[in-house]
Amino acid sequence: VHARNKPLAEDVSLAELAKATGGFTGADLENLINEGALLAARKNQKFITMQDLKDAEIKVIAGPEKKSRVIPEHERRLTAYHEAGHAVVMHALPDQDPVTQITIVPRGQAGGMTISLPEEDRSYLSKRYMEDQIVGLLGGRVAEKLCLGDISTGASNDIEQATKLARAMITRYGMSDDFGMVALETVNNQYLGGDTSLACSAETAAKIDRDVVAMIGDAYKKAEAIIKENRTAMDALATYLLEKETITGEEFMDILGKQEQNA
Repeated sequence: VHARNKPLAEDVSLAELAKATGGFTGADLENLINEGALLAARKNQKFITMQDLKDAEIKVIAGPEKKSRVIPEHERRLTAYHEAGHAVVMHALPDQDPVTQITIVPRGQAGGMTISLPEEDRSYLSKRYMEDQIVGLLGGRVAEKLCLGDISTGASNDIEQATKLARAMITRYGMSDDFGMVALETVNNQYLGGDTSLACSAETAAKIDRDVVAMIGDAYKKAEAIIKENRTAMDALATYLLEKETITGEEFMDILGKQEQNA
């Protein structure tokens, strides 16, 4: 619909683009096509290429590149290992969405980004999927610790997301063995993204905190085991990211495939 009157190059595959943009709204897709057209126009092209649309895709998801920012080499290396950690761990988890792009180019508030998109729209999320999502979120911090021997503030958003998800599983989704099918948290104005509030005793709240810490701890150990097992692939991927800065899901799979052949 949105590409109907746009001059597309022969290499453009709308089917491939659809697979990479599962979960996008109509407005997101319209924005993507328009951004692709703008990128092509800036390069004085007569047609919108597939690369233009891929560049537009990440811009819609993460915002424009911060090209003016000068990044120290040690920070680039840390970001490369951090994002490689996310990608390798997510790939090793069978219930996670496929990695479609990895970049160490700063965008918005992020120093880098690993993008994984669902191949189909979802109405519900399973417990296993959310547990693995937490493991994937912690992959960056684990990679920093294991591969560089230090940790940074770059994992702050990952930690926040993982903690929120673990807490919601326990307090709202009935996915805790200790509390079962009991709603321990209420959402105020949930359709407007309102705040949440606990509806339980102080003793129960303390138990919830302990369970959240335990869930995050288990996820960390799982991510740690995956990265230790795939250390060679981690190094290869980080090196490639430092050279190319942005790679596609196909390039990511090629790197992993070569490492498996050499193993």
